Amino acid sequence: MKKLGFGLMRLPVTDKDDQSRIDLKQLKKMADIFVDHGFTYFDTAYMYHDYANEKAVKKAIVARYPRDSFLLATKLPTMFLKEEGNQERIFAEQLAKCGVDYFDYYLLHNLNAENYATAEKFGSFAFVSEMKKQGKIRHMGFSFHDTAELLDRILTEHPETEFVQLQINYLDWDDPEIQSRRCYETAVGHGKKVIVMEPVKGGTLTKLPEEAAALLKEAHPDWTYAGWALRFVAGLDGVMVVLSGMSNTEQMFDSVSFMSDCAPLTEEELALLGKVTKLINEQKRIGCTACRYCTEGCPSNIAIPEYFALYNACVTRADDLQNLKAQYKDYTRDFGAASRCIKCRSCESACPQHLPVTDLLEKVAERFER
Repeated sequence: MKKLGFGLMRLPVTDKDDQSRIDLKQLKKMADIFVDHGFTYFDTAYMYHDYANEKAVKKAIVARYPRDSFLLATKLPTMFLKEEGNQERIFAEQLAKCGVDYFDYYLLHNLNAENYATAEKFGSFAFVSEMKKQGKIRHMGFSFHDTAELLDRILTEHPETEFVQLQINYLDWDDPEIQSRRCYETAVGHGKKVIVMEPVKGGTLTKLPEEAAALLKEAHPDWTYAGWALRFVAGLDGVMVVLSGMSNTEQMFDSVSFMSDCAPLTEEELALLGKVTKLINEQKRIGCTACRYCTEGCPSNIAIPEYFALYNACVTRADDLQNLKAQYKDYTRDFGAASRCIKCRSCESACPQHLPVTDLLEKVAERFER
């Protein structure tokens, strides 16, 4: 298959404060562009867009294309498994919501130390294997957010795994927390295909410091910043699919334009990305990718990703602080202020980026409330 996959986590919405209101008209246009350029892989999940994503897939994709003309992936939310029967119920819901008889790729979602223990407790690998035997799944794997050591353990204990979905991008490649390179090398060492998620780190790599942006523009004036990021991961051996979370038709056109025929980066281009990485890290932005896992069940209803985005905007737009404060005040009319955090830390256990969310919310409160 062509390597670009349509990650459906960050779809356009008709109401920015209600993620469940997916803009179906624009999504259909984006899907048409994607398919017309010969791409086939769509990636959804149970909880994306406040549980509305899989229903949107049925309307925008499944109902409009022959089933054998596209590949559909979704995920079993291991973080929601609380008692026996949960995974059977969720899987049946997913088939119905998507309107399909089978999934081409099915993943255990967001495995880390805690969620892997849950998956083992409820026999999730055995359950997915059984669904594969019944023809309801074609390929089984898992998405992963933890250390290379844990990944090696899981793949050793579960050789039936066919592929692994990993967060890989040039900013996280040598990051000691994310461990992109080490996890990639571990998966390849076990002979597993790799699906890449967060290649532009939730949009972070499309909003570069001025000096970093100038370096890339000088090297290739016609390349977008997202293009650089996707080329970096697409050129890695063993990468089967690169998921890109396009949010509008413009981003879709950009992605399909260079992923239709994507050559690996040269040594000189890779060295340039090393310089860009250093410049980004010097800014000390919050490394949030706006996946929204942290907001699930927040007792204070805090708009964590939105507040982190405003905080990061202050890094590059310090002279626009009053306008950013006004945006923050608008958010607090519908969501809890950062200062309302009760430090339950459920957000931190859910965060794939391993961020100290409660400490960072204190910085947000200091910046925008005082």
